[in-house]
Amino acid sequence: MSALWTSAAIAAATGGTTSAEFVANGVAFDSREIGAGDLFVAMPGTEHDGHRFVDSAFAKGAIGAIVSLPVPHPHVLVADTAAALNALGVASRARLSKNNSEARVAGITGWVGKTGTKAALAAALARTPDVQVHRSVRSYNNHTGVPLSLARMPADSEYGVFEMGMNHAGEIAALTRLVRPHVAVVTTVAAVHLEFFASIEGIADAKAEIFEGLETGGTAIIPFDSPYRDRLIAAAKPYAAHILTFGLEAGADVRARDVIENINSSTVTVTLPGVELCLTIGQPGTHWVSNGLAVLAAVQALGADLGVAALALADLEAIAGRGARYDVRVGEGLARVLDESYNANPTSMRATLAVLARERGRKVAVLGAMGELGADSAALHAGLADDVAAAGVEIALLVGAAMTPLAEALEGRIEVRHVADAATADATLATLIAPGDAILVKGSNSVGLSALVASLKGR
Repeated sequence: MSALWTSAAIAAATGGTTSAEFVANGVAFDSREIGAGDLFVAMPGTEHDGHRFVDSAFAKGAIGAIVSLPVPHPHVLVADTAAALNALGVASRARLSKNNSEARVAGITGWVGKTGTKAALAAALARTPDVQVHRSVRSYNNHTGVPLSLARMPADSEYGVFEMGMNHAGEIAALTRLVRPHVAVVTTVAAVHLEFFASIEGIADAKAEIFEGLETGGTAIIPFDSPYRDRLIAAAKPYAAHILTFGLEAGADVRARDVIENINSSTVTVTLPGVELCLTIGQPGTHWVSNGLAVLAAVQALGADLGVAALALADLEAIAGRGARYDVRVGEGLARVLDESYNANPTSMRATLAVLARERGRKVAVLGAMGELGADSAALHAGLADDVAAAGVEIALLVGAAMTPLAEALEGRIEVRHVADAATADATLATLIAPGDAILVKGSNSVGLSALVASLKGR
């Protein structure tokens, strides 16, 4: 494997000057993530300037740094380290196409499902032996995460898979022009980020910005079942040579014709242009059927092997905080935990409550407040009441002040406990659960329910 970056290449990409020659095999801007041989980018911050952590990064094995102030370590000196990271990402993307004209890049955005779809698509592409696939890790999907993910891409990659997120209009337009995808996927439509937008239509337009970065001859992949389908298609047409839709409804280009939902998976017959597949999707829920369809559409558009991709979808592993399942000790027995603690919005809440409904045992839902819903927050929280009841939830433990409308809507229907924070929820839950329970834990990341899941796992 060749070096990721030489100091000379970094200087050429960023316009900086080198203090000494070095060769880096990784890139990070968080000193806690530094490994031996990595490049440390000393990013400016609202609370902490990365230059304060240069010594710490080198103590952990950094081989070089990008800095805007001279330091007593090998470095590339630039005027602006954030701009330099951006430039490094641009150079990495250009290098990929220069080294291999057949290399292909996929970009993924959406209201929900983008991280899982990204991981599943990367796994589907990497299932073919000896194929080099690079993907962004975790949820590195913003103005710093995307260029970092690009900068980490080996020059000999055959596929790159990148996630793009946003809170405001114009953000994805900038990111997609860095990524320059051959295939651009919008996963789903949901009421998210309403705090920053006047309408869901505005959010749809912001997500559709991903099509603006498509390479010539590129493909836009759009959810057919969405009420914003035609809006997304209209936004894609000026940039996309091809448009593929996916969904469960008749008329979708990539369609789940038959779906059998199991407790831990779904069996699906999928029709695509020119081919039909019968496969298993190794995660439960209709939302994962939709994610799987988006993956298959992207695989076909990228020219990869659909049969191999189907095998990878059958072996999907859930991500911590995004559907992972754990059996935890409760008294003299075990309870099943469904860990959806990373994030939440009305659409993903309904999807995971439907998954909980198919679980065996008494159902307990630990639901945290949903963020960034703006003026409609109270109504959107209260609107989950029928879904909670329909899932067969016997005990709802609601966390955060924003959950008050849902607590009121559920009053008299099921047992409800409403607490202020995750720590109180953890203590309360310990008094409520019993062996055999199925426990769903879901809320916006800011609520901190991941700590509650960690507490359960530590039993």
